[in-house]
Amino acid sequence: MESLLRWSIANTPASDGAQPPRPPPQALDPGIIDHILGRPDSELMKEDVQVATDASRSDDERVDALDHLEMLIELIDNANNLEKLNLWAPLHSLLTAADTPSPVVLQTLWVVGTALQNNPSAQDSYSKLDPLPALLGYLSPAAPNSSAKLRSKVIYTLSGLIKHNAPVVRALGDDEGAGWAALRDALNDPDRAVRRKTIFLLNALLVPQGDVAVGGSGSTAVTATDASEADSRLHTEPPPSAAPHPNSHASALADPDRKATSPLTRAALAEHRIVDSVVDGLVNPVPSGVDGDEAEEDLDFVEGCVR
Repeated sequence: MESLLRWSIANTPASDGAQPPRPPPQALDPGIIDHILGRPDSELMKEDVQVATDASRSDDERVDALDHLEMLIELIDNANNLEKLNLWAPLHSLLTAADTPSPVVLQTLWVVGTALQNNPSAQDSYSKLDPLPALLGYLSPAAPNSSAKLRSKVIYTLSGLIKHNAPVVRALGDDEGAGWAALRDALNDPDRAVRRKTIFLLNALLVPQGDVAVGGSGSTAVTATDASEADSRLHTEPPPSAAPHPNSHASALADPDRKATSPLTRAALAEHRIVDSVVDGLVNPVPSGVDGDEAEEDLDFVEGCVR
């Protein structure tokens, strides 16, 4: 063993101390980085919209892209990025184009409705496109390619757009109250789900957004705000009227009247005979089912009407 070690040392060439040259660095493959870290949501959103608006793609591909987009914009930051990425216009174009397939329209309504839910910033961004005429057009059973599922999804989207959004509720009265007339007619829709969602939406618009009285039956009811206001003023400065930094609810904080949909809705109920339609729905229930042969009372709809 020792002789083998001596032989190895004797036959090892002397080193001059120089380091062997390093191989040239190889550029990292972006595909590998994306696979490890994941691509930014903004890129995925733009890609989804690009596929969804590509008429050469199959309906399934377009619907899958919109389904993935809907998952992404469940995050409110991504929903707000729809405007920054200029994606609202191409999305809305899917609802205004006459040749958009019904499955794509349905999934687009889902995406838009999800982005708008409890998001004043998204409501304002989408409202710039004047979307009410297009949305209301899908609400009629006589509309081309209309289906109960499609009309139900329209109510979902309208709900996201107009709840806590007085400016758009006011716009329902444009064109001689075309928006209110469409909602009134939806109370008599052949599909139960559409009728239920419509009456629930009207109830939501009627809920006052101000302070709720907590006093007794006397004439000097005290609100929750009144009860604590005097004490809070002794110790703290009044809160700012607007958010210190831009956020999804900045517009609602800057304009508290924005949420005041109740007075507008109350006036519209009488002016556009919506109350009459509600009463008629209770007295003469609309038959349900494909053939109109389901006459069973819809208790959920009745409860909404009574409210």
